[in-house]
Amino acid sequence: MEPVVAVHGGAGRWSVTPEEEARARRALADAVEAGLAAIARGNAVDAVVEAVAYMEDSGVFDAGVGSVYTISGRVQMDAGVMDGASGRAGAVAAVEDVRNPVRLARYVLDATDHVLVVGDGARDLARIAGLLTAKAAFYSERKNERFRQMLQETSAGRWHYKKVLEIAKRLGIGDTVGAVALDKDGNLAAATSTGGVWLKLDGRVGDSPIPGAGFWADNSIGAISATGVGEAIILTMASLRAVELMRAGLDIDTALRRVVDLVTERFGEDTVGLLGIDRRGKVAAAFNTAAMARAWGAGRQIRRVALRREDAWP
Repeated sequence: MEPVVAVHGGAGRWSVTPEEEARARRALADAVEAGLAAIARGNAVDAVVEAVAYMEDSGVFDAGVGSVYTISGRVQMDAGVMDGASGRAGAVAAVEDVRNPVRLARYVLDATDHVLVVGDGARDLARIAGLLTAKAAFYSERKNERFRQMLQETSAGRWHYKKVLEIAKRLGIGDTVGAVALDKDGNLAAATSTGGVWLKLDGRVGDSPIPGAGFWADNSIGAISATGVGEAIILTMASLRAVELMRAGLDIDTALRRVVDLVTERFGEDTVGLLGIDRRGKVAAAFNTAAMARAWGAGRQIRRVALRREDAWP
């Protein structure tokens, strides 16, 4: 079976300069390459972890060193990974000072009896695993300036902060990263990582570390990674729902579209994007946003990089 790796860099407006778009497309392609290199020497879990870690390191997306700030100016990240062969998952939430939360999620999967570890406990695990990073790595003048602008707009009453869903939609969701993979032995895996949404409350946890919401993998069916408004994805259990629709007989394209339509019906447009792969290696994506950054490859070759809705896919 030919190995397949697919990645996403978030669903949202993607209102960026041509230079920023080019950087995002290059980062997506490089992440697929990292995943394909890992799957050639390992398995599907290795592939999704390495692909997501590449995007966390790139600084291009809202994950890892590119993560956005909470309302108090902190950087708190979530990530999760699932092995479709064993049915086990590992995840971390509201963790700080960890450059690659997806590697820490893998550590939870491999080295603990738990599924989800949060906050200070997750940071303690990161210390044991040698994954702590200097806090300065997560801050930049570009993000500091954006943070100041948003606080000024808040003070002027130009943002409405009563509902997290409204915050996310007004700010323009996106940039969560994720990956799905199928290895030569037919094993599937999924991983998702994010810095959350700008000005989220300290301690807020989105869908990315929640199995069934932000990610799911089952060797007999497929693997899914989600992006969008975390609360909407959690309340619909979007990733697991897509897999269960496939289990009931729907093809992956139809299953993903059905779940996106459900989320849209309940929570409106600009709320979700799904990337998936089935057990035969077919890649699919569906979203209700203006764009969704995504790419995939098989064997040793990148097959497609896409951003806009009109871009060829898959």
